[in-house]
Amino acid sequence: MKNINISVGILISTYNWPKALDCVLFSLQQQTRQADEILIADDGSGKETEAVIRKYQGVFNIPVKHVWHEDKGFRKSTILNKAMQQAASDYIIQIDGDIILHRRFVEDHVKNARAARFVQGSRVLLDDARTREALGQKRCKFHFFGKGINNRLNALRIPFLSALIKADPESSHNIKACNLAFWKNDYIAVNGYDNLFTGWGYEDHEFAARLINSGVKKERLKLAAVCYHLNHNINSKHFTDSNERIYHETLLSKRRMSANGLAQI
Repeated sequence: MKNINISVGILISTYNWPKALDCVLFSLQQQTRQADEILIADDGSGKETEAVIRKYQGVFNIPVKHVWHEDKGFRKSTILNKAMQQAASDYIIQIDGDIILHRRFVEDHVKNARAARFVQGSRVLLDDARTREALGQKRCKFHFFGKGINNRLNALRIPFLSALIKADPESSHNIKACNLAFWKNDYIAVNGYDNLFTGWGYEDHEFAARLINSGVKKERLKLAAVCYHLNHNINSKHFTDSNERIYHETLLSKRRMSANGLAQI
């Protein structure tokens, strides 16, 4: 498949960290391959986040769609589905609102898009000091030999070698939606994320499991589509057990479609 003509949307989940979102959107401005739309799935942030988004709506020459709902706790799956209802692009690259992108991030993802595949990328973890520096400057240069990097190998970009690194195409283990790409039609076919997920954890694993159950294979993308994760406090894991239970039910039943997903919004 030649991917040069596919339309690409960036799906960003965010909640009340406007400085981080500012860095993310700034990094999207620097891309060698610009996206065709940006979808911001806002799980109930305040006015400061809205102001950041409005600023970039005046900067980008592509649609920047701010999809918001009231803050009623961690409802990431629901707001992602609401944002995806407004998606016009063929191919979706999903990131979190605390992920700063290498300037060839979108380019690398587009080059690796394949039919009946979704792509799991990697992330570089930044320490506290490097995170504070990034939030203060936005224009920070990150590289393999840079300071403040906790998993340095993920900072390597050698795209011609990335095809040599393989992963189990039918495993939904260790899925991270901070760097995930999929076709919009595949998202629709499995009814998107499951709205039953509340609180942190496993909504991305379960979504990936249904993609795999429907015949969409996982591709692991290393040494390309590099991104940098700003350090922050870990979210509450109060709902982890119930969310993990939903995920394992999907694995056992080979469920393909959510009964409470995109179409039920």
